[in-house]
Parts: sequence; C-alpha cells; structure tokens
Amino acid sequence: MNVGAIKAIYRNEMARFFRTLAQSFISPVISTSLYFVVFGAAIGSRIDQVEGVSYGAFIVPGLIMLSVITQAISNASFGIYFPKFIGTIYELLSAPVNFLEIVIGYVGAAATKALFIGVVILGTASLFVDISIMHPFAMVAFLVLTCISFSLMGFIIGIWAGNFEQLQLVPLLIVTPLIFLGGSFYSISMLPPVWQTITLFNPVVYLISGFRWAFFGTADVPIGLSLLAIAGFTALCLAVVWWIFKTGWRIRT
Repeated sequence: MNVGAIKAIYRNEMARFFRTLAQSFISPVISTSLYFVVFGAAIGSRIDQVEGVSYGAFIVPGLIMLSVITQAISNASFGIYFPKFIGTIYELLSAPVNFLEIVIGYVGAAATKALFIGVVILGTASLFVDISIMHPFAMVAFLVLTCISFSLMGFIIGIWAGNFEQLQLVPLLIVTPLIFLGGSFYSISMLPPVWQTITLFNPVVYLISGFRWAFFGTADVPIGLSLLAIAGFTALCLAVVWWIFKTGWRIRT
C-alpha cells in the first residue's frame, strides 16, 4: 500500500476544501438556519408533534442527511472530474499508484468533508432545538457509512461526466428529489397508504429512517432493513468503481 500517495491525494483535496470555506462551511450553516426558520418556526409551530418529537427536532436527522449526501456527491464528483478536465488524470494513472489508493485518497477526502459538514449541521441545529441522541454509536455508524457510500457514488459520477453540465445532472435531477421525497421533513406514516407503498421504493427512505432511529428510537422501516440498505448500496458502489478501473471506462479514453 502506497501510503504516501494516499496522503498526497487526501491532503490536496482537503486543501481545496479549506481554500473555499465560504462555500463549504458558511453556506450549509446559513441554509440550515433558513430551514429551521421556515420549517421549524413558521411551519413547526402549527404542528404539535411527530412520533412523539417536536417537529423542529424531528427534521434534524433529515437536514443532516440532506447536507451530507449532497456534499459527499459534490465533493467527490468534482474532485475526480477536475483532473480529467485539465488532463492531469493521466499523470496520476501513470504514477505508481493503484486504483485502490486513488479511491481511498479521493473518496476518503470527500467523506471527511461531508462528515465535517454533518457535524456542523448538528451543531447549528442544537442552537435552535433541544436534541437528544438515543443511540450515539448507531448515529455515528450511519453517518460514516452514508458519507463513504455517497462519496463513492459521487466518484462514479465524476468519472462518468463528460462536462460540467453532466456533473450536476444526476445530483440535481435524481438525488435531490429522492432526498426530499425520502422523508427528510415528514414521516412516511403521514402519507396516504398508496404513497407509503410507493415511497418504500425510494432507497433514501431507509437511510433517513435509520438515521432518525438513532436519534429518537423510532423509525418508518425496521432498523435492520436500513442497515442492509446502506451496506448493500456501499457494496454496489465499490463493485462499480472496481469495474471502472478494471476496464478503464471513461478514464483511459
């Protein structure tokens, strides 16, 4: 294992993150504050409780997942796409660095950034509502697994994308709608029976439900199913990344 190469990629990606703190740090804090003003205060004041929890506290896990997933995909996709765009990807591929070390460097950095944002959102949320975490180890496990799996997905999108428009296509048209329809701001038990059944085909439902269980001990779907979903999604992303480097798809052509 070329640890030096992994460190070099990781540090380079993290340095880019800290060079753009206004975008990577201040922006999610402001967005979260606005969500609490709109949903927590304006709308939440008209809702008694959801599953025994105040509405302001209920939306915290969904808000964290929303920011973590979008940041993980955005950071990982841009991180690998930019070397492709300027042509330095060939220098990386010709260096004595194998595909596993490249993935660990880029995905590790993107997952770290997303994890950092998740902690920032949690800290920001605690300024607005009282938050109690019933299962802290499960919360950390869900958060780390989500950061890694969606960073892998972003890595795949970055390799697939042929231009900056395609880089934004999947996150904007597919991932963000799935997050909003995945129970970020509501429990799926509040939906009509037909829509409850349809919603169960949304994979994000299992992530948010499991993450919310770690906070409050209640979930829309069984916790075991949520763990299976996130583990299966991570394994699928790893398999796709392995296939990409084995065939050279979109990186050697």
